[in-house]
Amino acid sequence: MIGNIKFYVAVVIAVALLFAGTGCKNKAASAAEALPQSNQVTGWEKVGETRTYTPSNLSDYINGGAEQYIKAGVKDTVTSDYKFQNKIEAVADVYTMSDAQGAQTIFEADPAGNAKTVPLGDAARSYSQSLVFRKGPYLVRIVAYQDAPEVQQALVDLGRGIESILSK
Repeated sequence: MIGNIKFYVAVVIAVALLFAGTGCKNKAASAAEALPQSNQVTGWEKVGETRTYTPSNLSDYINGGAEQYIKAGVKDTVTSDYKFQNKIEAVADVYTMSDAQGAQTIFEADPAGNAKTVPLGDAARSYSQSLVFRKGPYLVRIVAYQDAPEVQQALVDLGRGIESILSK
């Protein structure tokens, strides 16, 4: 009987160490998990597979702009396509930076122009067809391909869905 108890205690300790080593305390286990699945955010459907880029191939995705992200400490980038109510197409990108300062550097490098400040993450800007926000080491950019009256609110809703996942 004592041998069984020792075995179970050893299993519990091993499992605890496994979870501690995998970083379960992290906000999101991976940036890919930060992108909501279909209908996880009302009205939004994820279309296709999530694509992942590292600093070595980020220029394949951001032609001409990757160097700015690399200098700011990008670790990886994930991107997925979405559709809102089958009429608005958009792409959502989550850039995982080495620290919050890197996300802030990229966020501040974008001109505010005619953007509206939105209460989202650590700082956010909403444009007519895009939303950019930062939360800790993450920079999130969502861009719609169509312009319609409901686009800004729909992007903010998707952004809130991403933020809630990043906050877990």
